Amino acid sequence: MELFETIIVMMFGATLLSVLAKRINVPYPTLLALAGAIVTFIPGTPSIDLPPEVILALFVAPVLLDAAFDMSLRDLRRNWWPVTSLVVIAVGLTTVLVAATAHWLMPDLPWGAAVALGALLAPPDAVAALAVMAQVNPPHQIRKVLEGESLLNDASALLIYKLAVMSVVAGNFSLSSAMPTFLLVVVGSALAGWLLNFIMRPIQGISDEPATVVLLQFLSTFGIWILADKLGLSPVVTIVVFAVIASRSVSRQGVRQSAGSQAALRLPTYAV
Repeated sequence: MELFETIIVMMFGATLLSVLAKRINVPYPTLLALAGAIVTFIPGTPSIDLPPEVILALFVAPVLLDAAFDMSLRDLRRNWWPVTSLVVIAVGLTTVLVAATAHWLMPDLPWGAAVALGALLAPPDAVAALAVMAQVNPPHQIRKVLEGESLLNDASALLIYKLAVMSVVAGNFSLSSAMPTFLLVVVGSALAGWLLNFIMRPIQGISDEPATVVLLQFLSTFGIWILADKLGLSPVVTIVVFAVIASRSVSRQGVRQSAGSQAALRLPTYAV
């Protein structure tokens, strides 16, 4: 019961901070991050222990699906070089700098563990990026580049993290042996996202009742994430590819549907 009460208090506090952020014209993720940091230093604060796998599946998967669903594949292809540069170079440099700093502060820390720490801290939060851009309203190209980068930086960081953990477990790290695994995971995850789209499409189309459709969307999102993780693939890449292809499928299907039936489903699902 104490856990439930703690969650209720946290949700109420997050709601108040969201209202305050709008009043003072500040992106709400900023206040949430500051409040979360402050709460950790308050003596006697209840500890909520959730497995990392549960946190990723429960919170990251739906956010990535929502953001990727709204991403234009045409804009992504048009801005592929700046997006790729941010996803690979920026995340890679951040990982290296954090790893070097951690190893300098703690010389006994293995390099594999230091790289894993750097990979965890490297990617910016996709939700925060989208929330800030909604208030700043940057030029279209900059917005699309940052949106694409916010979708894919988690994938590159999680892949680096997985390789670093593998090196810690194995006791050594070889770039030549890790690269084939890296490429196999990326290609396999993209292929899985493409195939799962065709598998899930009939399942998601079994009902046109909004509440059922929303529930199926959440269940399919969690199912795809868990399946990709069980197969040793990247859940992030799988979810992003699945959502981008699904959005194009929905657009094509929308041409054959009436405007009323589209609105009856899209309005509640977008609101959720």
